[in-house]
Amino acid sequence: MSEIHPLIRRVDPTGLLDELCDAVYCVDRARRIIFWNQAAEALSGFAAGEVMGARCSDNALVHVDAQGKSLCQHGCPLQHTLGDGEKRQSELYLRHKSGHRVPVLVRVSPLRDLDGTVAGAIEVFSDNSTRHLLGERITTLERLAMLDQLTELPNRRYLEMSLALRHNEQQRYGWPYGVLLADIDHFKAINDRFGHEPGDRALRMVARTLQYGSRAFDMVGRWGGEEFLGIVSHVDSGQLSALAERLRALVQSARIVSAADSIQVTISIGAAMAEPGEEVDHLLRRVDARLYQAKANGRNQVVA
Repeated sequence: MSEIHPLIRRVDPTGLLDELCDAVYCVDRARRIIFWNQAAEALSGFAAGEVMGARCSDNALVHVDAQGKSLCQHGCPLQHTLGDGEKRQSELYLRHKSGHRVPVLVRVSPLRDLDGTVAGAIEVFSDNSTRHLLGERITTLERLAMLDQLTELPNRRYLEMSLALRHNEQQRYGWPYGVLLADIDHFKAINDRFGHEPGDRALRMVARTLQYGSRAFDMVGRWGGEEFLGIVSHVDSGQLSALAERLRALVQSARIVSAADSIQVTISIGAAMAEPGEEVDHLLRRVDARLYQAKANGRNQVVA
């Protein structure tokens, strides 16, 4: 082993980890959180005092995969590394304190004691949501007054312009695209039970989950009320259905938790591919009919 420089010997390792730009936390063998740096606070919304001593699955990050499946009991990278001492890297979704899901790149390494036994694990997670692209889009939309103020998603006017553009591309070049129409199930009941401010928080939670769950070059916006429209480029029908199902599962796994209440919502989704020669209005009527069918079939499902 190479000799450790005297400067490194004088550095406080926890202070060094706290200064990193990437989010870092450490757990012991029981997966209790024993360290939580400032970047972890910024990315997750949870302060260190809220999570220290708790297990990472105890109402904190609650990682899920792209299909919305919880990994805390099965498939947790930390748990596997604690078991075999191997390093791992995964693309997952953590739950932000505000309730929405955030895509993260997770890297896990074992923490060993002096005799080499795995005594814990360290997880480094970083934002995986192409924020610079989203920031540029938001700046443009704000300048054109095409941003929905509540959800900070593109508004209906911008979505209609984007639909016209996709339609023209399909007519000229044959580029395929599909449309998703999602509606929050029983949203009136949420407002009646919790009030309009928690209802607005639920709208923002769904909006961000749909935004972060979509591909960077697709468009998701607020169509009106509790409805959201997605414009999905360069897909076939199977890929469109898979994306719709992923978004449904991610929203179902999102949750707003506070001292006063806990709000979990589901969405129903209608989806359809644009057909050659079809006008946009006809496509929207087909998508709306499939959303209505998803509602009639029991809600929290996709009809595509």
